[in-house]
Amino acid sequence: IEDTLRGVMIETAKTTSLVFIILLGAAMLTAAFRAFGGEELVKHFLEGLPGGFWTKFIIVMAVIFILGFFLDFIEIAVVVVPIVAPILLSDPSANITAVWLGVMIGLNIQTSFLTPPFGFALFYLRGVAPATVKTLQMYKGVIAFIGLQIGALIIVGLYPALVNYLPNRSLLLSETAPPPRNPNLQYCIEQYVSEQFAENGDRIRSAISGAQALNISYLPEDVSKEFLGATKEAEKSFGLLTNALAAEEAVIEATPQYRPLHSQVRSLEREMRIIDAQLKTRENDLKRVGNAENAEERKAAINASIDALKAERSEIEARIPDGWADANKQFTGLLKEESKLRLQYRRAVDSAYEPVSVLIETLQGSEAFTELREPLDQVISKIRTTEPVAMIDEIKALEDQLGAIEGPGEVKKALSKARRALKAKTPDPEKAFTEARKAGSEYTKEARWRAQASESGLLAEIEGYEAEIRGTIGLRQLEDMPRDLGLYIAGCNSGHRDISLNF
Repeated sequence: IEDTLRGVMIETAKTTSLVFIILLGAAMLTAAFRAFGGEELVKHFLEGLPGGFWTKFIIVMAVIFILGFFLDFIEIAVVVVPIVAPILLSDPSANITAVWLGVMIGLNIQTSFLTPPFGFALFYLRGVAPATVKTLQMYKGVIAFIGLQIGALIIVGLYPALVNYLPNRSLLLSETAPPPRNPNLQYCIEQYVSEQFAENGDRIRSAISGAQALNISYLPEDVSKEFLGATKEAEKSFGLLTNALAAEEAVIEATPQYRPLHSQVRSLEREMRIIDAQLKTRENDLKRVGNAENAEERKAAINASIDALKAERSEIEARIPDGWADANKQFTGLLKEESKLRLQYRRAVDSAYEPVSVLIETLQGSEAFTELREPLDQVISKIRTTEPVAMIDEIKALEDQLGAIEGPGEVKKALSKARRALKAKTPDPEKAFTEARKAGSEYTKEARWRAQASESGLLAEIEGYEAEIRGTIGLRQLEDMPRDLGLYIAGCNSGHRDISLNF
């Protein structure tokens, strides 16, 4: 009607074009800024400030807040954020998440709608307010709401779980949740297991003792040895986790004394790295001087600059405290000890659970294993009288059936040798028959202990033991994230852990 649709489409195209032109211009500006070393300058400036991450963060947020008085939120988001976000995210002293930083910057940019003179909300209000309401009155009235925004920023900054918990929960309870063996989850998993050990440790120890008392003498030697070894590893896991947590406490106790020294030295080392970069530039300049008219003068000036930089570097290096090397060695030793003990614990629980789960799968496949008696006897009876080509396919099919069952490795290995004897350039039915009979002998041995295990109810007892340790010792071996563990990790990982002392 009266070209309304055409007008709407033209205005939409104009607005869309405007946004994309801003994005293109911002990308060009950011690329040029980085190409000329602007990002490095910003990084060196921020890293040179005392106070660590929070000083950098507060200054960046203050700059974004001030820019909100004059720039649209789009310009701030596409020009400033790509420059400062990588610098803040790479700081290990806060170890922040990109989600938290994005929400904090978003909350800050939100205030640009309220701050004069170009706040959009003020323009909207000016358009609908009567003439009796003065612009200055609106500026005064908006101060309280800007204060609320700043208050929200402070609260979210102090309690990062307000931002991080829901995304963590959504991820860890989803179908695409990472498995518990994910390295990023190990710290929180170990905290969870320590709490479970404290609460249910007696019950788990009782289950381990019960498993060690089971009569498994009729099982093959390697199977029984692995199972008993697994129960011993499960028993050791309590002490190993206690030792790892004690090592963590030792690190925490040493941190207050070590952190100021660490911050001081790392700050000096950053200054030295900046000078090293400048020295490298000066040395390259010296090589490029060539044989110009004023070459000697330029070389003398560059050499004087190099000498000055080296003197400055030596002066900075001299400010490193004498006790730094010993303090760093001692604290690094504590960190390595904690890391070593945690690794020992993880190896122990993996060794404690995997043989149990394998034995359960083996016993669960006993019925399917028993059903292969007749096909195996047929192979043995026909292998010398049937054409090798026909027997090869039959043996291969039987191998595949055995491969689907956990355990009968020796039977399958002997059948494989029999098949290869028939598949050779000169088929050897006698050798194939010998190997097939060996497979039959191995089958009889395995069928005997599987039947005894079935009669004694061993599977039910081991399944009960596995159920007791699955939620603690067996967590790392689970394919899917249990709900209670996912909820715990969502809360545990919602905060920011300072890992700067590891570097």
